[in-house]
This record gives sequence, C-alpha cells and structure tokens, in this order.
Amino acid sequence: MKKIRQKDPVSLLLAALVYAAIMLVGTAICLIIGYILVKGIPHLTPNLFSLTYTSENVSLLPALINTLFMVLLSLILALPLGVGAAIYLVEYARRGAFFVSVIRTAAETLSGIPSIIYGLFGSLFFVKYMQLGLSLLAGALTLSIMVLPLIIRTTEEALLSVPDSYREGCFALGAGKLRTIFRIVLPSASSSIFSGVILAIGRIVGESAALIFTAGTVAEVAKSVFSSSRTLAVHMYAISGEGIYLNQTYATAVVLLVVVIIINLLSAFISRKLGGDNHE
Repeated sequence: MKKIRQKDPVSLLLAALVYAAIMLVGTAICLIIGYILVKGIPHLTPNLFSLTYTSENVSLLPALINTLFMVLLSLILALPLGVGAAIYLVEYARRGAFFVSVIRTAAETLSGIPSIIYGLFGSLFFVKYMQLGLSLLAGALTLSIMVLPLIIRTTEEALLSVPDSYREGCFALGAGKLRTIFRIVLPSASSSIFSGVILAIGRIVGESAALIFTAGTVAEVAKSVFSSSRTLAVHMYAISGEGIYLNQTYATAVVLLVVVIIINLLSAFISRKLGGDNHE
C-alpha cells in the first residue's frame, strides 16, 4: 500500500506542493528576520536604552516599559472574563443551546474585525464618552476587548478537550461542580489555556493602530494608568513616519523581535512544564 501511494502521481504532486509551501514560508521568515537583524543590530547603541526619551537619543526604553505595562493591564482585564466565559459555555450552559452558538459566532466575528475599528470604538467610547482621555487604561480596555474572543475560543477548546470521564470520576467521589472545575478540569487544560494567553500577548505586543487612537504617542514612561504613553510598536510607527530615524527604527524592530522570541520560548517552556505536571 505504501509503494502504491508513493507511485500515485496525485499523492506525489500534493507532497511536492506541501514541501514547496514549507520551503516558501521558511525562506520568507528567514529573509524577514535576517533583513531586520542585518539592518538593526549595527544601530543598537546604549542611547537607545536611556530612561528618558529625547530627539537626540530616540530611546526605546520608555516604550518597552509601557509595553510591559500594557500587556499586564490588558491581561488583568481580559483573562478573568475570557476564562470565566469559556467555563460557563462549556461547564454550565447546555451544549448545543442557541445562546452558546450566538456567543461563539459573536466571538469568531469579533476576532476578524480589523484593529483600526477597535481603535475607533475605543476612541469614541473610552476616550470620549467615559472621559478617560488618551491613557494607558483606555488602551488596555480596548486591547482587552480585542483579545477577549481569542482567549474565550482557546480556553473553550482546551476545556472541551478534557475527557468527560475526568468530571464523572470526580463527581463519583462526591466533589461538587465548582471543585471539579478548579481542581480537575482547569489544571488538565492549563497548558492549552496558557498557549491562548501567549497568542493574546503576542497580539498586544504587536498592536499599534488601536493604541494610537486610545493610548496616544507620548514618549515617556506612564506615571499612572491615566497617563498617555506609547508602546514599542507605536514607537516604531512614530519614528519611522518622521523619516529621519530609520536606523533607530530598525534597531527598535530588532528589540521587538527579541521580545517576541523570548515570549514564545517562555511560553513553550511553561506549557511543557504545565503539561508534564498534569500528566504526573
């Protein structure tokens, strides 16, 4: 059977197309990363990491610190709501119910909306109507809405992947619904849930369009959640648009690339750790 499949021209054609696609994607990724590194590494200077931004040093450190603040605040707002909504849809709502299908359709629809639309909504609602102004909080609220569908969907899929026998065994031992969820179901799905959180972090780190309308572009470390500030992606957009800081833009891109790689490595490590602990 294996020899027949190997001689099948359709199978050979499909295999060739798959390998060609892999090579094309891999080559494109290597070229992009290589281009950024070659153009950016020579311009990484100590001045870029000064705590205070000036037109001379074009420091990225304030934007990097603001990015960490934005990620933390957005996750604090979105993670409890997203995980809680997924728990309700999987564990409490009747499976196949109309309400559940509406929520899933809404989440899928929201995940496909361009970020500029979220930015306009955040500008009108959070900045103007709620009078938060261009601030870290307004940006975090907007980003939390953006990543909420992603967290809901990934958490829901993670919870659905937990076998029902785990729940039934826990119920048979006399545990209640809530105890079963927090002691059995969530730990079993923790690695997959964490993977979804990392995807959300990646979108937060790389977002610029929505934050320009909600968080502003002030190049200093935010003093409070009501201060206007810029993240690393917005910082790149701002200095590249001026046309005289292209070298610093490439250097900032290198730092952003390193931040994303570190996040992915940490996520892979923690995901394996959580998965190993759960299997034990």
